Amino acid sequence: GVDRRQGDRSVVFPQSGGCTMFEKVVVIDCKNHLLGRLASIVAKELLNGQRVVCVRCEDINISGSFYRNKLKFLDKLRKRTNTNPAHGPYHFRAPSRIFHRVIRGMIPHKTHRGKCAMERLKAFDGIPEQYEKSKRMVVPDAFRVTRLKPGRRYCVLGRISLEIGWKHKEAVERLEAKRKERSAVYWEEKKAQLGKAKAAKAAVADQFDAKLAKFGY
Repeated sequence: GVDRRQGDRSVVFPQSGGCTMFEKVVVIDCKNHLLGRLASIVAKELLNGQRVVCVRCEDINISGSFYRNKLKFLDKLRKRTNTNPAHGPYHFRAPSRIFHRVIRGMIPHKTHRGKCAMERLKAFDGIPEQYEKSKRMVVPDAFRVTRLKPGRRYCVLGRISLEIGWKHKEAVERLEAKRKERSAVYWEEKKAQLGKAKAAKAAVADQFDAKLAKFGY
């Protein structure tokens, strides 16, 4: 079945084993998803022609302790062109760019098919204004709570990014706090509207029930 949670405005993204879900754009809330598992599912959807927008990339989880993963990232930062580092490889610090790079590694990005697939992807830190009221989806196959054994260590991509040179964590947190305030107001208004609609429906239903009772229904 489909998991619809009104408060978070999220529905389940199609299972990795199922058929591709062709929507115009699918917005994925990356919070509490495991990096590699989420990237592999998104990569497959992109190759199948689906447009995907990934938001809240700073809240992606990685299995393994923070210290272990930080050492891995620092080891990657050492790898560069010795004679001229400007020739690459380029090491992005923002969580959205790190996630973009992970997905790129799962796609044949040098072919025409791969380039077209990468053009269908957008990744953001936080939730930009244009996606605030979009239906956000989750990927059960990549959720940390379903894939990682309780008690196992994990870390958050945003913290690693901060410690290897990402400079915009505070700005993203500030903008996210404002967005959550707006979202709370929107949700309270929506709940009030839903309550009114439910009450009106119940009032009309009573009238119909009385009429139907006369005819033995």
